[in-house]
Amino acid sequence: MSDINSQDLKPGDKRSQKPKMPPVPKFNFYWIYGIIAVIFLVIQFMPHDVSLKTTWYKVQNDMIMTNDVEKIVVVNKERAEVYLKKESVKNDKFKDLKERGMFGEDVGPHYYFEIGDVNQFSTDLNNARATYEKNNPGQTIQIPVEYITQRNYFGDILGWILPFVLLIGLWMFVMRKMGGGAGGGPGGQIFNIGKSKAQLFDKDTLVKVTFKDVAGLDEAKVEIMEIVDFLKNPKKYTNLGGKIPKGALLVGPPGTGKTLLAKAVAGEAGVPFFSLSGSDFVEMFVGVGASRVRDLFRQAKEKAPCIIFIDEIDAVGRARGRNAVQGGNDERENTLNQLLTEMDGFATDIGVIILAATNRPDILDAALLRPGRFDRQISIDKPDLNGREEIFKVHLKPLKLGEDVDPMKLATQTAGFAGADIANVCNEAALIAARRNKEKVDMQDFYDAVDRIIGGLEKKNKIISAEEKEIIAYHESGHAIMGWFLEGLDPLVKVSIVPRGVAALGYAQYLPKDQYLYTTEQMKNMMMMTLGGRVAEDIVFGRISTGAQNDLERITKMAYAMVSIYGMNAKVGNVSFYDPNNEYGFTKPYSDKTAEMIDIEVRNMIDECYVATKVMLSDKRDMLEKLSKLLLEKEILFPHDLEEILGPRPFDKVAEIAPIETGVAQDEVIDAIEVTSSFEEETNPTI
Repeated sequence: MSDINSQDLKPGDKRSQKPKMPPVPKFNFYWIYGIIAVIFLVIQFMPHDVSLKTTWYKVQNDMIMTNDVEKIVVVNKERAEVYLKKESVKNDKFKDLKERGMFGEDVGPHYYFEIGDVNQFSTDLNNARATYEKNNPGQTIQIPVEYITQRNYFGDILGWILPFVLLIGLWMFVMRKMGGGAGGGPGGQIFNIGKSKAQLFDKDTLVKVTFKDVAGLDEAKVEIMEIVDFLKNPKKYTNLGGKIPKGALLVGPPGTGKTLLAKAVAGEAGVPFFSLSGSDFVEMFVGVGASRVRDLFRQAKEKAPCIIFIDEIDAVGRARGRNAVQGGNDERENTLNQLLTEMDGFATDIGVIILAATNRPDILDAALLRPGRFDRQISIDKPDLNGREEIFKVHLKPLKLGEDVDPMKLATQTAGFAGADIANVCNEAALIAARRNKEKVDMQDFYDAVDRIIGGLEKKNKIISAEEKEIIAYHESGHAIMGWFLEGLDPLVKVSIVPRGVAALGYAQYLPKDQYLYTTEQMKNMMMMTLGGRVAEDIVFGRISTGAQNDLERITKMAYAMVSIYGMNAKVGNVSFYDPNNEYGFTKPYSDKTAEMIDIEVRNMIDECYVATKVMLSDKRDMLEKLSKLLLEKEILFPHDLEEILGPRPFDKVAEIAPIETGVAQDEVIDAIEVTSSFEEETNPTI
């Protein structure tokens, strides 16, 4: 192999790069404890001398009988140590001493053995002397015997100290567990229980999320990018006399990207970022939450300019005075009071901005939301059509896609989906494609993923009797016909009698559009469409089934909302008893007479819709029969199947969106037999 000179290597050559050294393990203070313990054990169990172990038989025959023993020392009445004469040590029969490499071999002791009883040892020694003198007439042997007592001071001290060490260690372990953390980090030990548990992202642990990774939140990004500009160029605003905002509250439904947006702010600003949850302040010990708030803001002031992000702030920012225990000390209120004090105590140019996220702004304390604390509230709603398309483009990047995958079509089919729902659809589609041994994820996989997320897993093996299947077919046909001919309703996507989920025996799926206001006529048409299944059973079979339970629940909620919330009843009038904050408590804001009037008007409204639905379906009885038979035959019908029987759909104002044969949407109008969301979740009561 030829040598390679360093001059031949270019800077970009991989050979010129130095090999990466393995990371050096960080020093841990507990290593010192371990080293000390090992040293103690070694000292305790290591031999204190190098004398060789032997037996009384060898001592008697090989040493005493040859007159090689100088003396014997009995230690603690248990062990006899044999000292040999200096001239005898050099004898070849004791060469094992030299092989052992014994230190001080001329001094001894050289051998030792265990004795069972001192009296018996004395007797055996006297017998050995007598035997020697008998075998060697005229010679006497003198073997001095000394009895000494030795104390193991180290063992005694260790025996006293070790129990205390174990008790102290056990106590520290229990206190660490009670302190709410493991390891040596903040809040992990009893003396650090009041320390903040916020995770810090700084120059060593940079946040790599930027605004490019956040799609579908254009309005929110425009408003929150101003905060980034505050942190990068504070003098630009303070020179004009303006004050940097102290906090911004991100408000929106779950899964809309509040936490992701906060990370993007930290990634764009390039400043330290403290991240924690509202529940991290709450602890079993009184005063811990307030102490953690003080420590958090102390660290933030040292790292300024920086960002503090509190996720799920409603865990600690709940309105004070609600559900208060009389005579008790609410730790959550103490923590909130400290948080309010710290936010109000900031200097205007300190450069610390607080971001908080919640999906329950209605329960937050009013003092937390006032200007000067959270100066602005940034609403993050579910994305619209264009926003969903952008979110799909972000989540489709890591997937191997087929040529037929169109983000716009997917966005059309997923009205009402949040960012987390769209990410789940993309992941589920990839799993379905892998399960089918495909090399790429195609459009059908996405449609099936949406179907599975909304309606549940298909259960084609579920045993349903022919009679029940016929009832389900007429039920679904009733929904489909009413939704086809009524004005203001969403276009139909498909009708199915294939069981899905836990209790879904069939469903009719619609393609909702982004709509925020509903008229009285539209809501009554929705009620008629929802009653179509129950009315179809009544017309065809002359009896009704339990399949309309969910239908009745939805129209009841819808009717009560129209009468008591939206003011859509002439007799009750233009009043609204909507109470999202539970300000009235357990009392009603109206009299018993008004409550009776509301009940009567709700019943009358539902009865009118039922009669109108029955008249309409009776006139279209032939279509109902044909559609039911076709549904029993195919099990799944698409818009072109319905158009062959029902004709072109009137009042169709969504002609620019071509219905796709498969795929569903989240805010679909599903029949009584499939579990659906309530009307309050499908409409926006706030105008």
